[in-house]
Amino acid sequence: MVNAISILGCTGSIGRQTAAVAEHTGIRVAALTANRQIDRLEEQARKFRPAFVAVFDEAAARELKLALADTDIRVGSGMEGLIEAATLPSVDCVVTAVSGAVGLKPTLAAIDAKKRIALANKETLVCAGEIVMKRAAETGAEIIPVDSEHSAIFQCLTGRGEGELRKILLTCSGGPFRGRRREELEKITPAEAVRHPRWNMGAKISVDSATLMNKGLEFIEAMRLFSVSPDAIEVVVHPQSVIHSMVELVDGTVIAQLGVPDMGLPIQLALTWPQRLPSMFDRLDFRTLRDLSFEAPDLENFPCLRLAMDCARLGGTAGCVMSAANEEAVHLFLKEQIGFNRIYDLAAAAVDRLADDRADSLGHILEADAAARRFVHEETGK
Repeated sequence: MVNAISILGCTGSIGRQTAAVAEHTGIRVAALTANRQIDRLEEQARKFRPAFVAVFDEAAARELKLALADTDIRVGSGMEGLIEAATLPSVDCVVTAVSGAVGLKPTLAAIDAKKRIALANKETLVCAGEIVMKRAAETGAEIIPVDSEHSAIFQCLTGRGEGELRKILLTCSGGPFRGRRREELEKITPAEAVRHPRWNMGAKISVDSATLMNKGLEFIEAMRLFSVSPDAIEVVVHPQSVIHSMVELVDGTVIAQLGVPDMGLPIQLALTWPQRLPSMFDRLDFRTLRDLSFEAPDLENFPCLRLAMDCARLGGTAGCVMSAANEEAVHLFLKEQIGFNRIYDLAAAAVDRLADDRADSLGHILEADAAARRFVHEETGK
């Protein structure tokens, strides 16, 4: 169990839930970072009294510094601020709850500082999984997943010997538009896309869940985290979101992790592992469960998942290009500047145009990320 944490991305859904878990378990919050939501960050800073806070946006950081002038809390800014928060000597666990590739550099810095990584940033492994996992193996830094699916797989594989795993069964709710055809999705609005039937999440990840891109990112993340080939991962749609994922062992045994759909549970586990503490969350009541159903994912009408699976097999910068293009396309969709189906079209076109087989340096990966973002804006004129 950790003693003090840094929360990178403290004002988002995962960051806020992490702060609540820390308060419940008595874990000290030593550092907080946000992109630019300084009102919420100031509120958290005054509540938890961390030694250090950072704001990625430079202008917002200056505002926060003035707002916290009556405290002894140090305020940093930009990427340097995020890296300082990730490497504070007093911190033994870094919760990476930022969205997008901005989480890559601070995560690598935390790994080099031998911190435990409570990983909630999918893009870190999608964009630079080989580099990140190699660096963690070299330094001995722990990476414990916070995504409910990867936390479930982590728990199911604990105690398993090498060679026992046959297949990972990665579950998927199917999103709010399960069963609809692609042509029906053309006029979907942002307000409809962010209403997930099971999970309360931020806007970007909610849209990714609606397109099934989120499951595609998780597919690549699982491949990296658990060192398996794409062929050893099967996506299974499970609308009730009670089983968070499963593993099939070589003898045919299937082990599943079940629980209520609440991100607080995997967050708490990542902070207290290998201990388990009483939590403040609801318990699963089997007497109220009517059915647990499963089906294959619809790759024709939700092609983002198929694209991500293809990128997993392509390797190189394919996952990075796809993720960056998708992120920019989702932002345009949320601003009602492109349609729902255009998200896939732009991500697929970016991979086709820009992906290459090199993923051996952080510099090249960041260049691919930037190129994919430029591509989306050039294609849309936005």
